[in-house]
Amino acid sequence: MKVTLQLEQLSCPSCASKIGSILKQTKGVLVSEVLFTSSKVKIEFDPEVITVEELERLVEKAGYKVIGRR
Repeated sequence: MKVTLQLEQLSCPSCASKIGSILKQTKGVLVSEVLFTSSKVKIEFDPEVITVEELERLVEKAGYKVIGRR
């Protein structure tokens, strides 16, 4: 399953790297791409292991507000 999360003010490459590192270590995340220029995170994941809501909580716990998804 794939989801794109829209974040509020993801403004630098190091911020993107922080989120990417967290997702890379998360069980159930297969592929992730963090686009700091558009403040988006594209994630491919196994819904039997992790939910979209859990992914959102991980990103928000890292300090970034999720303002939308598709």
